[in-house]
Amino acid sequence: MSRIVTVAATQMSCCDNYADNLDRAEEMIRRAVKEGAQIVLLQELFEMPYFCKDQDGSYFSLARPLKDNKVIARFSSIARELSVVLPFSFFEESYNTHFNSLVMIDADGSVLDLYRKSHIPDGPGYQEKFYFTPGDTGLLVWDTIYGRLGCAICWDQWFPEVARVMALQGAELLLYPSAIGNEPMTNSQVNNPDHWRRVMQGHAGANLIPLIVSNRVGIETGHTLDLTFYGTSFITDATGAVIADAKQKEGAVILGTFNLDELRLERIKWGIFRDRRPQLYSVITAKNIFSENKSTKKTFSK
Repeated sequence: MSRIVTVAATQMSCCDNYADNLDRAEEMIRRAVKEGAQIVLLQELFEMPYFCKDQDGSYFSLARPLKDNKVIARFSSIARELSVVLPFSFFEESYNTHFNSLVMIDADGSVLDLYRKSHIPDGPGYQEKFYFTPGDTGLLVWDTIYGRLGCAICWDQWFPEVARVMALQGAELLLYPSAIGNEPMTNSQVNNPDHWRRVMQGHAGANLIPLIVSNRVGIETGHTLDLTFYGTSFITDATGAVIADAKQKEGAVILGTFNLDELRLERIKWGIFRDRRPQLYSVITAKNIFSENKSTKKTFSK
C-alpha cells in the first residue's frame, strides 16, 4: 500500500503577548488537521516577535532549555491528541550558550532529536549572531510515523548543500520554518519573496523532493527599525512547481498531499543520485578554493 501523506504550512503574525501567539499556533494546527493534515509546519520562533532586529541583551531571558520545556510539552500533548507531526522551532538556552533550535515532535507526542540552526545571518534587521551560536548538531533527518523528514531553519534554506545533505540521508519531504521579510540596507530596500522562493524551488527540483515553507507576516517594530515580513509561505511538488501558496499580508493554512512511495520510485528512475560524482565536488568543502584547492591553479605557456 502506498504511503500518502498530507502536509500543511501555517502563516501568522506574532505579537508581544506570548500566550496569544501559542494559542493562535494551536488554533492553526487544529484547523490544518481538520482539513486533513498529518504534518503541520509552524514558522520560525513563533512564540514571540522576531527579536533579532536589534542587539538587546534583555532578550536572552526569552530562551528556555530543552529539558522540562513547558511549551514543548504543551505541543507534544497536542501532537499526541491529534496524531500530527510538528516540527517545533524555539529559542534554546544551553547553560551559557544559546541556539536557534528545533525538535521534531512525532504523532505519538514523542520528542525526537534536537537540531540547531547551522547558518546564522548577521545584517541590518537580522542580527542573529548576537543571540545564536552556530549549530553543533549537523544536518538531520527524522523518521516519523508519516515519513522521513528533513528540516532546517530559515537562513539554512539559501544553501543548496543543506537540501542535498538531507536528501542524501533519505529525506522524503524538505521543511523550512522561516522568519524573513524586507532587507533594511543602508542605501536600498530589498524585498524579494520571488527570489527567496525560486532558490528553494530549485532545491526541490534538484533533489526531486517536495518542499514546504512556513513564514510569518506583519510589521514588527524594533528599537532602530521595522521589519515587514512577507508571508508567501508555499508548498512545491517534487519538480519545484508551487502547488499551494499563501498571500503576503494574511494568515493562512495551506496544504499539499504526496505519495511518498511513488516519489521515491521517480527519484530512482531519474538517476540523479546514481549519477553523482562526489570525487568532483571536494572544492565545496574548501573555505577558500584558491588557497586550499591547488588543482584550480594552472600554468599556461605559449
